[in-house]
Amino acid sequence: MNTTPPSCPTLGALLEHAAGLLETAQLAYGHGTTNARDEAVWLTLWALGLPLDSDLSELASRPINNDEQARVLALIERRIATRQPAAYLTHEAWLQGVPFYVDERVIIPRSFIAELIANAEGAESIDPWLGEHTRRVLDLCTGNGSLAVLAALAWPDVSVDAADLSPDALAVARINVDRHSLQNRIQLIESDGWTQLTGCYDLILCNPPYVSRAGMEALPAEYRAEPTISLDGGIQGSDDGMDFVRHLLDHVLDHMNEHAVLVLEIGNEREHFEKAFPTLLAYWPETTSGEGPVLLLTREALEDWQATRQRVGGAA
Repeated sequence: MNTTPPSCPTLGALLEHAAGLLETAQLAYGHGTTNARDEAVWLTLWALGLPLDSDLSELASRPINNDEQARVLALIERRIATRQPAAYLTHEAWLQGVPFYVDERVIIPRSFIAELIANAEGAESIDPWLGEHTRRVLDLCTGNGSLAVLAALAWPDVSVDAADLSPDALAVARINVDRHSLQNRIQLIESDGWTQLTGCYDLILCNPPYVSRAGMEALPAEYRAEPTISLDGGIQGSDDGMDFVRHLLDHVLDHMNEHAVLVLEIGNEREHFEKAFPTLLAYWPETTSGEGPVLLLTREALEDWQATRQRVGGAA
C-alpha cells in the first residue's frame, strides 16, 4: 500500500486534504471551531505562520512546498492521534477576537459569558444591569483569566479580582494578564470558592464546574483532555453537577454590594439548575446558543430566595 501523502501544490489543495483527514477521523469539536473544515483552516494557517483571519480566497492558489506540507500534515496527524483540542497543540485560543495563551493546565476558554461582556452579535448585553456604581468585578473560577481580561477591556473603570482554586490555572492566567498589560487592574487570588475572598463586588462572573455525572460520562476524548476539576460539577458526589453552584449561592450575598448582579454559566445543565433551585428567580439572557447556557441573578432575587429557604427550612 502506498502511504506517501498526496502532493498538495497549493494552500487550497492542502486545506481540502487536511479537512478530509479530520473528517474521516470523526473528531469532536467545540474548542474554538465546530467542524473539520474550520479546524483544518486554523491548524494549517497556524502551522504556516499565516494570520488566522487571512482571506482564504486570496490564499487558495498560494504555492506550498514539501516542507510546508509536511509541517501542516504533522500537526493534523498529531491532532488525530492524540485527540487533544487544537488549542493545546497551538497554545493559543481566541475568545471574542482576543487571543489567550492556553495549555493543559486549564480548560480552553469558550464561555458564553464572554458574548454578554463583548456585546457579541446574536447575544444580549449585560450592560443594562451595570452602571456608574460598577467598580469592583470578580471572576470566580477564572481558569486562564479570559473573562477577567475581557471584563477589564470592556469596562476601563473597573478593577477585577480573578480567583481560582488551582495554582496551575493562575499561572496561566498570569501569562494572559501580562500579555494584555492589565497587571494594574486584575488581581489574581488563589481561593477555594469564597474562602480567600473578602469584601463585596458589583459584578460577579462565574463559569464554574457544572457538568453532571451523566454529562461527564458522555464527554469525548477532546473534553477529557481538559482538567477534570474545571468540568466535573459533582465534586461532593452529586449526580446533578450543582455542587459548586450550591456553595456559590449559599454565600454569594455576603460578597454582593447593593446593586450587584451575578452572571453564572451552567451550559447544558439548565434542567438540573432549575430542579436544584426551584424558587430562585433567574433571568436567562440570549446567547448565540439561545437562552439557557447563562443566567443572571440580581441581589434582590437572591435575597428573596434566601428568605424563602428560611421559611421552608432550607429546601428551596
